Amino acid sequence: MYNILICDDQPDIVSALKIYLKPEGYQLFEAFTGAEALDIIRREDIQLVLLDIMMPQMDGITATAKIREFSNVPIILLTAKSETEDKVLGLNVGADDYITKPFVPVEVLARVRSQLRRYAKLGSRPEEQPGVLTIGAITLDDRTKAVQVDGETVALTPTEYSILRLLMANPGKVFSTKALYESVWQEAALGSEGAVAVHIRHLREKIEINPSEPRYLKVVWGQGYKMEGGA
Repeated sequence: MYNILICDDQPDIVSALKIYLKPEGYQLFEAFTGAEALDIIRREDIQLVLLDIMMPQMDGITATAKIREFSNVPIILLTAKSETEDKVLGLNVGADDYITKPFVPVEVLARVRSQLRRYAKLGSRPEEQPGVLTIGAITLDDRTKAVQVDGETVALTPTEYSILRLLMANPGKVFSTKALYESVWQEAALGSEGAVAVHIRHLREKIEINPSEPRYLKVVWGQGYKMEGGA
């Protein structure tokens, strides 16, 4: 059973999401402010957070940044259609995905399941996904789910880890944005490929010495992304 935290300052939205998710057997926690969400995440074993962007006192962007200071739990932002810039900002500070209001139940369930699948893989037992991948100064140990750059441990979100693992397991292979999204998110892209670029940029900031001139995670213009040896 997975523990999911729903945080929105509008009780009716929290109630609606609980109606969608409860039949799936999830243990549901609720919060109505960013501060409440932080407190619950620190106290409980939460595996996924559904977090509204527009909240008083502490908005979802600030809450996401604070969560990332101590936890890599998957975060799905709850956004309005007009909050395009906030979506990108949220992904930049560490969110894994977003759902646009008004919600479509099937989309909510699909995105929640997708994030939980990656979370489960990231925390799976070593014998299920053995192997150490090394490219240049980057080492990814899939037995311990640890990533190091020049011997220093780098904290990645589950989505960032999944992208890096896929690229490192296929050095030199170019993945289109669509193919990368569908491989990592395990669902049809349907116009959501923009999320990939944001995660790639955030990943570069963590593994590259100079993200603007990457040695490892390269873009092949008009085609996609690939991992190189860093020479």
